[in-house]
Amino acid sequence: MSQLDQESIEGVSEEIARLGTITKEERDKVIQEFYQMNVAKQYVQQGGIEYARKLLAKSLSGSEADSIVGNVEQALYSVPFSFAQKVESQNLLTFIQDEHPQTIALILSHLEAKQAADVLKGLPQGKQVDVVRRMATMETTNPEVIREVEASLEKRMAAVVKQRFEQSGGIETVAEVLNLTDRTTEKGILESLEEQNPELVEDIRKLMFVFEDVMLVDDKGVQQVVKEIDTQDLALALKTASEELKEKIFRNLSQRAVELLKEDMEYMGPVRLTEVEAAQQKIADVVRRLEEAGELIIQGRGGEETVIV
Repeated sequence: MSQLDQESIEGVSEEIARLGTITKEERDKVIQEFYQMNVAKQYVQQGGIEYARKLLAKSLSGSEADSIVGNVEQALYSVPFSFAQKVESQNLLTFIQDEHPQTIALILSHLEAKQAADVLKGLPQGKQVDVVRRMATMETTNPEVIREVEASLEKRMAAVVKQRFEQSGGIETVAEVLNLTDRTTEKGILESLEEQNPELVEDIRKLMFVFEDVMLVDDKGVQQVVKEIDTQDLALALKTASEELKEKIFRNLSQRAVELLKEDMEYMGPVRLTEVEAAQQKIADVVRRLEEAGELIIQGRGGEETVIV
């Protein structure tokens, strides 16, 4: 205990007080696990995860070795702000809503998209836009900065997590979060952000709905989409599509249209991937436009409770 800092001493002392009666078997098991974990960490430092797994397998069963190595990996590479993921979104909002937008952006970038969307929805609109802008432009974050933010938040929320240097934020994160917000929140954020940075908003919108997400559009919506798409573009787009998506498109076309489309795909020959992606983007843009106009519904886009059947 004399080798620990004051905060660690207090934490250990609290845990000792909570322990109660411990059996000899439990004690021995914990000490053995502690020993094996430290041996595994030394092996990892010497040659990496797989090296540690191979050496441990010589003295332990395969499942035991995997379990210990897994615990070491988790200790070394714990999920950033994982403690916050266990908190109700409303409670988390209460803790962070008065923080600087950059701090909020950093925290939301490390949450599951659904939870981040719920927290984002509760912020004032002006702050929503600022947070989204900062998330979209966030790059590699210094671990010291993240550690400071974590330390402050964990102190208030009574949780502890270790941190590693990693990439966070970016427009991909923003697109995923906004995909899960309700339409009113998303529209308000993007319209306000577009006034400041239209190029950034365009990049976000392109990622918010990708071609394979056509699977989330109902049959009536697909029928509306294909009416606006040139057959050549549709054939190109389906070149790399999943069989499931192809079937969805085919069943929303007339038999004659399907035959013509399959012929185009068969006799098209080799095409550039960029051409396929461009055709897929055209279709994704049409879906987005029709959704914004209220002419089709994308499953899982948030706000489903407002749909009346």
